[in-house]
Amino acid sequence: MSKAGSSASETEVTWEDQQNINKFGRLNNRLHEVEDEINIAKETNESLEDAGNELILTDEEIVRFQIGEVFAHVPKEEVESRIEEMTGKTSKNLVKLEEEKESIVAQMAALKKILYGKFKDSINLEED
Repeated sequence: MSKAGSSASETEVTWEDQQNINKFGRLNNRLHEVEDEINIAKETNESLEDAGNELILTDEEIVRFQIGEVFAHVPKEEVESRIEEMTGKTSKNLVKLEEEKESIVAQMAALKKILYGKFKDSINLEED
């Protein structure tokens, strides 16, 4: 019986390999968190855009603006500037999250290359 046929299942997992596997798992978890945060930021931007469009259509000088759990009567101009400020913050956050996602995906690809290179079919790093 040849050793070549059984070498894949007998590949030793070193401390470094285990660290790479752990790092891949942490990156995968963070990727899911970032994707959720991206979806929330996109939904927030859409809501702010809808609010801004509704504000354009109103003839009122004082509008109701939700602050926390209460509505306050606020001048239309102040609400417009608050919506612009909120949209800016959310857009910047979205760009930051997209950049983080790209970095995570690149790191995961590098780890996959290393781990699949060593363990071949003995390891599965794909999600079902």
